[in-house]
Amino acid sequence: MLEDLARVGRDPATGGYVRDAWSHADQELREWFAGEATRRGLDLREDRNGNLWAWWGDPAREPGVVTGSHLDSVRQGGAYDGPLGVVSAFAAIDLLRRRGFQPRRPLGVVCFTDEEGARFGVPCVGSRLLTGALTPERALGLTDDHGDTLADVLTRLGRDPRALGPDPETLRAIGVFVELHVEQGKGLVEHGRPVGVASGIWPHGRWRFDLRGQANHAGTTRLADRHDPMLALARLVLAAREHAARRGVVATVGKVLVSPNNANAVPGLVSAWLDARGPAEADVRALVADLHHLTAPPVHPAAPQPPEPRTPAGSPRPQPP
Repeated sequence: MLEDLARVGRDPATGGYVRDAWSHADQELREWFAGEATRRGLDLREDRNGNLWAWWGDPAREPGVVTGSHLDSVRQGGAYDGPLGVVSAFAAIDLLRRRGFQPRRPLGVVCFTDEEGARFGVPCVGSRLLTGALTPERALGLTDDHGDTLADVLTRLGRDPRALGPDPETLRAIGVFVELHVEQGKGLVEHGRPVGVASGIWPHGRWRFDLRGQANHAGTTRLADRHDPMLALARLVLAAREHAARRGVVATVGKVLVSPNNANAVPGLVSAWLDARGPAEADVRALVADLHHLTAPPVHPAAPQPPEPRTPAGSPRPQPP
């Protein structure tokens, strides 16, 4: 199954994957999921937000045990972030059946839609719509790099954007959810372990810094006369690394937009996105406050404001200040 997926959305130049939500690659992956469910005689369902469910047994009888993940990817992502969880779920059902296992409760495999947020900037769109953590109005207004809204994209695909929203019926079918995910660090390698159990989810947020200067000609404007926001960006990147190390968190400036973005022009505006997360919410917020004081103008929440990852009930959900 992993070999089947390996060809979908792969960039031949880099070897990475580009699987934006609702793209051609994503549509092909959704068809693959439907085919695997049908091949196993599972009951294939799609909820009102585009999340796909394959059931062994009837979840209307009692809440089931669900596992799975997603098939979309970050830009230039790896082969296993998401697909590992979906493929292993189908493989687990195959193994149980070969052993003659008969579940007392329904078993479900799920593929969440737009988990990574690579196209519209907000992660976990499908699951957050499902639970009501993201409103349909905000979701439909999200735009991609080409200025297309989610509503536009769904309409072009022949889908009704008005269908999006909380889905209590689907939620009632979930008794337990477990996800197998590839580790993206080196913890298991260093401990010589093939698998680990997560004990928590770090508080996580994204913030946009708008660094304003004055656009000018790069060849004729004297250094003393320049107001160059790229210098502020450099200070921001270095300060994020320094303060993150001091506070025991991680921080990344991974996306930058420069205007006018010409090689022979001093920029007038640089927008930079900071991803910050750590064991303690207070430390994440303190890092952002540190950087807020080091830069001008002030930090503004991203538009649209990015969400935090799904967290257990009662877990902190940091909000950008």
